[in-house]
Amino acid sequence: MANEGLFYKFLLWREKYIKEKHFILIISFIVGICSAIAALILKQLIHFIQHLLTGDFNVDGANYLYLLYPVVGILLAGLFVKYIVRDDISHGVTKILYAISQRKSRIKPHNMWSSIVASSVTIGFGGSVGAEAPIVLTGAAIGSNLGRLFRMEQKTLMLLVGCGAAGAVAGIFKAPIAGLVFVIEVLMLDLTMTSVLPLLISSVTAATMSYIFTGTEAMFQFSQTEAFKIERIPYVLLLGIFCGLVSLYFTRVTNRVEGMYRRLGSYWKKFALGGVTLSVLIFLFPPLYGEGYDTIASLLNGQFSYIMDKSPFYSLNGSYFGVLIFLGLILLTKVFASCATNAGGGCGGIFAPSLYLGCIAGFVFAHLSNYFPVTMYLSEKNFALLGMAGVMSGVMHAPLTGVFLIAELTGGYNLFLPLMIVSISSYLTIILFEPHSLYSMRLAQKGELLTHHKDKAVLTLLRADSVIEKDFQTVSPKMTLGDVVKVISKSARNTFPVVDGRGVLLGIVLLDNIRNIMFRPELYDRFRVSTFMVSAPAKIVVNTPMDEIMRVFDDTKAWNLPVVDEEGHYIGFMSKSKIFNSYREVLVNNFTGD
Repeated sequence: MANEGLFYKFLLWREKYIKEKHFILIISFIVGICSAIAALILKQLIHFIQHLLTGDFNVDGANYLYLLYPVVGILLAGLFVKYIVRDDISHGVTKILYAISQRKSRIKPHNMWSSIVASSVTIGFGGSVGAEAPIVLTGAAIGSNLGRLFRMEQKTLMLLVGCGAAGAVAGIFKAPIAGLVFVIEVLMLDLTMTSVLPLLISSVTAATMSYIFTGTEAMFQFSQTEAFKIERIPYVLLLGIFCGLVSLYFTRVTNRVEGMYRRLGSYWKKFALGGVTLSVLIFLFPPLYGEGYDTIASLLNGQFSYIMDKSPFYSLNGSYFGVLIFLGLILLTKVFASCATNAGGGCGGIFAPSLYLGCIAGFVFAHLSNYFPVTMYLSEKNFALLGMAGVMSGVMHAPLTGVFLIAELTGGYNLFLPLMIVSISSYLTIILFEPHSLYSMRLAQKGELLTHHKDKAVLTLLRADSVIEKDFQTVSPKMTLGDVVKVISKSARNTFPVVDGRGVLLGIVLLDNIRNIMFRPELYDRFRVSTFMVSAPAKIVVNTPMDEIMRVFDDTKAWNLPVVDEEGHYIGFMSKSKIFNSYREVLVNNFTGD
């Protein structure tokens, strides 16, 4: 109690002596430090577990423990989530998008640590996913909970969630610009003068912390030994289209495979199928083990002869087409390994898989092209790097993030022009088929996705249940005109829903339609509601997204429309005036700068 009293005194002191905008900068600095520490802890845990388990593996043949480790990993992570956390912590970025779209920006406190534990065990034991989405959720949870601790308002909480995510990306990749751009492109926070500085502070602080503890060199050592020439731009465009198609394949197959796992229902069925699939794939293709960053480092340095180490196909190592077929099969099966990891109980994201697939796609594209003498020679190292940007841009629908992240990850700033070309062409290719990224797809289908489009964003934040009016007097179809007149005398409305004994909406009575007879008492017993009621111009089914509701209002030109449930039971009315008032309130509270 004494500590609580001191904290409240601190809050009062802060309100008196530190301006709100200055305090936000202080919190963003703290969020950056905490996010970087979380990222460092997660990376060290993963590397420690992987080294402990696979450090002594043979490089010149099959290793049967690959059949065991991944199953143990997703089992331990799944039991941890199921019995200790007791909450869903998968699809981290989707959870952040949902928190932002619900306007609450509240992420549960356990997300500050639970994703670190679950994902380190999952990936350390071989789960074929990335640590970045879990750490982004961790950073966002740190920002959200620090903001709540200091009693920050809703709009500031949303910004601090973004600061945490930016700090996490910057900290784990040593990429401060990518952290900022990721928040703008993927989390879709608007960049204003009031938000850019806190986001920058978190990103730069987190990256600086990573520099201090792990050195200033880029995450992947890439030395550009062959300069990029303008004549290769057509090949870069073709690579971008290829990466867009790979991204489409990854997105579509992920959705279908995850749907198949969901239909299994039982946790143990999903674990059994996921465990068997994952262990068999990793045994056959050891580069699928974990994040796959060793494979990326090898390809970026032109050392593809090591790709088949520790695999049953070691004897084919060094064969031109053996390597090509091996990598092609990995390109096709990586998505199944990633889905099996998460669906089987593991915890991880698609950041690393998209980088991994992009690197392999770029290498395979160049490696195959160089076989034909009629084509220009393509640097396999350079194209592997470009492919990383291409697939990441396509999968995440974030071309700027792809460009800056790969440049900062590898130090490949000399390839900025081709990085932009391949990212844009990949993005333009996939949006022809998929308007939303894997992260946002599920929310978009439910109408819960917040976007940069102001009108759509406000309508997303505007909850349909908050604008339903229930002060309309109902009438039954058997009531006489005299009964209706009595109801009218007690009502302030001029519209009256007609419902049957089960509460189903049958129609409406409009005051204007009966005004010529309602003052003639001799007609009170002659007419019944069923004779003068009319159909509503349209009915709004509850939980319909607000943008669709506004479309119905525009199509019908109505000012009031009834709301019903899925079975047609009457709930209330929506009016344009109520929606417009709520729209203005949401716009002022969430989208106006200080």
